[in-house]
Amino acid sequence: MNREETVAPFSLVPVYAVSALFWILCAPFWLRARWALSGSGASAIVGVVLWLPPSLAMAHLRLLSPWLLLGVMAAVWVADIAAYFTGRAFGRRKLAPSISPGKSWEGAYGAVVGVVIYGLLCLSFTGHGTTDAGTIAVIVGALVAFTAISIMGDLFESMLKRQAGVKDSGTLLPGHGGILDRIDSLTSTLPFAGLLVLWFAR
Repeated sequence: MNREETVAPFSLVPVYAVSALFWILCAPFWLRARWALSGSGASAIVGVVLWLPPSLAMAHLRLLSPWLLLGVMAAVWVADIAAYFTGRAFGRRKLAPSISPGKSWEGAYGAVVGVVIYGLLCLSFTGHGTTDAGTIAVIVGALVAFTAISIMGDLFESMLKRQAGVKDSGTLLPGHGGILDRIDSLTSTLPFAGLLVLWFAR
């Protein structure tokens, strides 16, 4: 690997870090207070934070391995599917009734369990399994954080749609809304995954 190939991915760290800080430190309070975007300037800044890091992360992960990118995307799909079926079966307490009435805390817990199991199985299947308790704890913690950020990405997009007074983000995909409705969770999780990859690659 030449110098340019080594340096370029690590130059993405600040971009990923800004995204991670937004989702960890800003988004939870934003969702709780349901702040409305005021002015085109604020909307443009939020748009850059939402779109630029995941776009770069998608290209970065694809460059490293198409299977890595697919695996990260599949983790989001696992979270969505597990949350849906767990919520349908056991959902009692609403997660964010004023933003997305269909989501429940039980569904969120199901998503966490599903992603943790999926992540550990993937690591074992690819030969990266470990029996070290400390390493497993770090991996499980990263998977839990990944799931939480995935859910926040979904809720954030739902909140923006409600504030805009629309049901879907667009009409490009008939029956499924706009593209943002399909990739809402990926806007938050792809940069986080890219940051984790760079962290473990040190």
